[in-house]
Amino acid sequence: MSVYHGYTDLPEVSRGCVAALGNFDGVHRGHRAVIAAACAFAETLDAPCAGAVFSPHPRQVFAPDAPPFLLMTDHQRARALKAAGAEAVFHIPFSKAMAAMTPDEFVRDVLCEGLGLKGVVTGADFCFGKDRAGDAAALKALGARYGVAVTIAEAVNLDDASGKISSTNVRNALREGDVKAAAALLDRPFTIEGVVSQGDQRGRLLGFPTANIGLGEYLRPKFGVYAVRAHLPSGDSVAGVANLGSRPTVEGTEARLEAHLFDFEADLYGQTLEVDLIDFIRPEQKFDGLDALTAQIAADSATARAMLGV
Repeated sequence: MSVYHGYTDLPEVSRGCVAALGNFDGVHRGHRAVIAAACAFAETLDAPCAGAVFSPHPRQVFAPDAPPFLLMTDHQRARALKAAGAEAVFHIPFSKAMAAMTPDEFVRDVLCEGLGLKGVVTGADFCFGKDRAGDAAALKALGARYGVAVTIAEAVNLDDASGKISSTNVRNALREGDVKAAAALLDRPFTIEGVVSQGDQRGRLLGFPTANIGLGEYLRPKFGVYAVRAHLPSGDSVAGVANLGSRPTVEGTEARLEAHLFDFEADLYGQTLEVDLIDFIRPEQKFDGLDALTAQIAADSATARAMLGV
């Protein structure tokens, strides 16, 4: 899959795609419906299917001091778009200058002249341009003006009609520690990916060595202990238990994920690990000393093994 950054001076081979357009944070079931519609539309136009996404997320531009909220890194999002059918991904650099573009300027300068798109597919609630003045109807009209075919994908809701599939609802579920509800919206577990760093090695001293991953720009799910499944660089998967939080018992300050992998001893320092949050065990808490903490980790490990069937 080809990944492009920017919308100017792109190679000629990148032009002529039909793109699913949006933020697509999480690439949840609703996003994948938009991508599927883009792929189907691309076939009718004899064109490649692509994803066109904003990076950084507009909220990071308008509220740079807000708490982290992303569900995916750019690399994860690109891989998920590829898995959904995209043959290429365009990372559109979002800025206040882009936000100040009129809807007309955005379609003309970015989608038509810049990316050279043959077609665009987006959701019905997509808004763009200065003051979010452009909507789906405006996108269609402007696309017709500049020679970009536009289709609007239908919204996708939960099978039980309990709510809209949206990145906001995924975030809300994770903040409540309801990783199963988040997984139902995503159609897969919420996954934290990062490079394993060397911590204070206290877990090793307690008999429960951990792989430590900083949370970076990820949304902070409810702090607590989770049953997890880690995906190793080798392609193997290993069950485990993880604390996600600031480690109050040892007066920690930085939020991170500390995953203890069952029956696993290899060195993972410096390697990239993906960790799925499968089930919530308990909230994070402060213990009266390391002996109490060690006993609780053992109990949490037994609970996680039962939840994961290992």
